Amino acid sequence: MISRRNLLGSLIGTAVGASLSPTISLAQETGTMSSEKTLEKVARKSLPWRNWSGSQECFPQSRIAPKSLTELQQVITQAKGHIRPVGAGHSFSPLVPTQDTILSLSRMTGVISHNETTNQAVIMAGTRLGDIGKPLAERGQAMINMPDIDEQTLAGALGTATHGTGASLGCLSDFVEGLELVTANGEVLSCDRQTNSDIFQAARVNLGALGIVTQIRLQNMPKYRLRRETSCVAIDDILDNAEEIAKANRNFEFYYIPFSGYGLMDTHNITDEAPSVTDKIDQNDGTETLKQLRDWLAWSPRIREYILSHEMQKIEKEVTIANSWQNYAQERNVRFNEMEYHLPREYAVQAFREIRDTVEKHFDEVFFPFEFRFVKSDDIWLSPFNGRETCSIAVHRFYNEDYQAMFKAVEPIFKKYHGRPHWGKLNSMQSQEFAAHYSNWQNFKDIRQSLDPEGKFLNPYLKSLFDIA
Repeated sequence: MISRRNLLGSLIGTAVGASLSPTISLAQETGTMSSEKTLEKVARKSLPWRNWSGSQECFPQSRIAPKSLTELQQVITQAKGHIRPVGAGHSFSPLVPTQDTILSLSRMTGVISHNETTNQAVIMAGTRLGDIGKPLAERGQAMINMPDIDEQTLAGALGTATHGTGASLGCLSDFVEGLELVTANGEVLSCDRQTNSDIFQAARVNLGALGIVTQIRLQNMPKYRLRRETSCVAIDDILDNAEEIAKANRNFEFYYIPFSGYGLMDTHNITDEAPSVTDKIDQNDGTETLKQLRDWLAWSPRIREYILSHEMQKIEKEVTIANSWQNYAQERNVRFNEMEYHLPREYAVQAFREIRDTVEKHFDEVFFPFEFRFVKSDDIWLSPFNGRETCSIAVHRFYNEDYQAMFKAVEPIFKKYHGRPHWGKLNSMQSQEFAAHYSNWQNFKDIRQSLDPEGKFLNPYLKSLFDIA
């Protein structure tokens, strides 16, 4: 057996030897400005905003980061045109782009109070997920679950129903017990299950369309440590046993390496063991190596597949024991664009097999892993997990490569199996399709209209979703 670090050298060496042998679009573009002439004209007056992958761009007239509630209220009531809140810019759908005002809560951060009896804490909405773990631990608490990227702001993660993995664990919005919302007229509303309960149900997954969430009261648990195990397993074995593995582990997900026949399986379980770590490699290095292998062996995908499958069988298991907030998330420096759909659990494995077949039959150039996760059902109005046990499947393309052809090829498979797209990921769904998936779609639209009758918090994409001229 070899470590993953040694595997990189082995892959590179084998690929170099083999290479010596003879030889955007989808609906998400609605939010971008299509006219180059208009872009050039506006760019002279304002700085561009771009999301993490660079796939979304706009030139707002104003970019504001208030440092207090009073200042935020003034911005909202005095700003001309539309206002769109922005978190870390880690969404790929066009939720943010506007020509008017982009508002950041990057100066309104931190854990401001906690309750030792209920294990709840009030956290400012602009706080990055990666900055919550340590302050909570100092108060004896920890988030119940986390996603595998912790760069997002808390408000942005909740607004798009961001999630981790775990068959018995909901998305982050499911852990919200209360929130504070500033509406279009500057009014501050406190919302929970008893007070402004309908607004609370709408605001837990809100797309930034109801107002500006400033504080969140989050249900946590006593701080804990996780044992994380990562192992390389044949993809058919993972798929055949996915349900049993999910039931046997607190957290379970896997990444499939295209054209390899193998997946990297991650499990997390609570432990009292002392912190420790085996030899491991930064995932960014691994992704870059997969790209190099693809580039060098573009002339023979079959040889590339043979090398990958042969070498991946040698990967040793990784074990990391650490505080929960340190073990969940990993740094992602290799940029990509992503499509993710949430499917009823009973259809997910079959859908994954079809997606794998489609990609490996028609898209030899793909090297980014696919991701498969489990999420518990909830009752939140616009949560993709509302009313059904769910599996999430995500496909990716390298940030500067054309993603449209592959995403257009796999999206019909997602839809065939009743998938709901992640609100922050690329998709082509239209208003009527969303309405068919969400029984409270009209209720959300009514709440939005009552809180923001002039559409201050809308942009072209949201107007199209809510059928607003």
